[in-house]
Amino acid sequence: MGTEVNGEYGADQIQILEGLEAVRKRPGMYIGSTSIRGLHHLVYEIVDNSIDEVLAGRCTEIQVTIQKDNSVKVVDNGHGIPIGINHKAGRPAVEVVFTVLHAGGKFGGGGYKVSGGLHGVGASVVNALSEWLEVIVHQDGKMYQQRYERGNVMYPLREIGATDHTGTEVTFLPDKDIFEETDFDFDTLRQRLREMAFLTKGVKITLTDERLEEPKVREFHYEGGIKEYVSYLNRHKDPLYEQIIYCEGQREDILVEVAMQHNSSYQEGTYSFVNNITTPEGGTHLTGFRNALTKTFNDYAKKNKILKENEANLTGEDIREGLSAIVSIKIGEPQFEGQTKQKLGNSEAKRAVESVMTEQLTYFLEQNPSVARIICDKAVLAQRARDAARKARDLTRRKTALDSTSLPGKLADCSDKNPKNCEIYIVEGDSAGGSAKTARNRATQAILPLRGKILNVEKSRLDKILVNNEIKSMITAFGTGIGEDFDINKLRYNKIVIMTDADVDGAHIATLMLTFLYRFMPELIRQGHVYLAQPPLFKVERNKKVYYAYDDIELGNILREIGRDGNNKIQRYKGLGEMDADQLWETTMDPEKRILLRVMIDEESESEIDVVFNTLMGDKVEPRREFIEENARYVKNLDI
Repeated sequence: MGTEVNGEYGADQIQILEGLEAVRKRPGMYIGSTSIRGLHHLVYEIVDNSIDEVLAGRCTEIQVTIQKDNSVKVVDNGHGIPIGINHKAGRPAVEVVFTVLHAGGKFGGGGYKVSGGLHGVGASVVNALSEWLEVIVHQDGKMYQQRYERGNVMYPLREIGATDHTGTEVTFLPDKDIFEETDFDFDTLRQRLREMAFLTKGVKITLTDERLEEPKVREFHYEGGIKEYVSYLNRHKDPLYEQIIYCEGQREDILVEVAMQHNSSYQEGTYSFVNNITTPEGGTHLTGFRNALTKTFNDYAKKNKILKENEANLTGEDIREGLSAIVSIKIGEPQFEGQTKQKLGNSEAKRAVESVMTEQLTYFLEQNPSVARIICDKAVLAQRARDAARKARDLTRRKTALDSTSLPGKLADCSDKNPKNCEIYIVEGDSAGGSAKTARNRATQAILPLRGKILNVEKSRLDKILVNNEIKSMITAFGTGIGEDFDINKLRYNKIVIMTDADVDGAHIATLMLTFLYRFMPELIRQGHVYLAQPPLFKVERNKKVYYAYDDIELGNILREIGRDGNNKIQRYKGLGEMDADQLWETTMDPEKRILLRVMIDEESESEIDVVFNTLMGDKVEPRREFIEENARYVKNLDI
């Protein structure tokens, strides 16, 4: 969605708010972390600047290239960063943009009507955290270049030749002294750039990886914008109707876009964005969307006698069952709660979305009564299931955190009652459960054995889920409740450890458990309470000495160290049940020696996580087969 240019965009529109101190000393304050996630954020910041040019109507193409030396080059065909002298700084505007924090065309209201980026710090922070960065500006028939090293200017802006187009080229190499890893992941960039293309209809974004013998290229171009985004989210699901409901409008200088479509699943997938920035915690724009959706459907259902006058209204949760939706607004002065832009706070955004949605959704339902009926009928079924789920949920509630009589009988609880000290192992099968109960530290480690594979929650409504014995046991043991009753403060264990066999069945059981936690207790994952145990795959004995290997590479290293000959006795563990209690403790449960993998959610790509869970656990076999074939090269230690 383009916006008109508001005022002149020249050298003096670049406003200086403060210097570039402390970025290298405290990079986490500006990009979140120095992990692989922070590394990729550098790319997003530079691309965000190009997207701002698209939103201002000055750019149609963006090219992102991972070069052979792992530097990244971002090229756009926008206006080009101004090269004239900024009179407040006495330096070229492009130099100010890359060397002064909070300098950009986004602060004065002249250069950009709407923009993304990290509060305007993007370009200068990327520069400060790079070994080197080069910028080339194409403007007025000439090319201008400047180079920086670790944020320092290496030479004045200089003219390097003629050009027949406009735009900006930025190439940078992340600083190995700053980042834990400096190898860019193609798939991570692919997901984010695809999302940017969905949210900015018409722009063509090309991603190229030149590190391979045969360069890998992906192109993203969606004239349908967020309507195509919804189609993408639903591509492995069964949509209940063909049309994608689309609402677009402008209120109080806020541009509103909403696209949505229901499918036959029971999970909601609604994702909200402000100026192309994801807002995982929602905010006023999402509240406006939900209010309008609930009111409009209830009004329609009552007016058309789908709901009788004396019947209870449908809740928003009922109407949103099986909904895939994108809520995207463009606003000039977004007010986010916190530096991380997790939640929008502008009250006018709620009014704008609610107004546009109510008007256009009402019109759509009147014009498409068959679609309206399908959605209402699904919501009525969801309402009945919700009532049944409420009764089932009551059975899972614990009276108090210390009331052990309400805990599941299979649970071997720990004696320490301080949740910070406690952890619970969710163990596959009674055999492994028995070994784990013997092996554990009884003071701080609880064991909950599960029988077989738990219910696939991707294919079930909440009322069915809550009467499943294995799921009831987990909910009761954790103590947090579920859904609207969920309270992280009631969590009885600081660590929830999923411990399954290192084979295909074990991986499937772990995936079923993660699907349940992600769909119904996602805060446990977001706050870092969920882990995967890593039992060893091999036991090696030589001259009464025992070694454990957790993968084939480690096995090879051990054999090289101790020698490869007939004196080695190598055992390949097929499951946890093959270990005695001492071995299980030593390899998998001893906090001093064990390996635990923490399960994390990347909130910037939650829509992709949703797609993966639906692909793996949904009804359609073909997408699952394609996913497994595509990702098989990443799988290690798979038993067949």
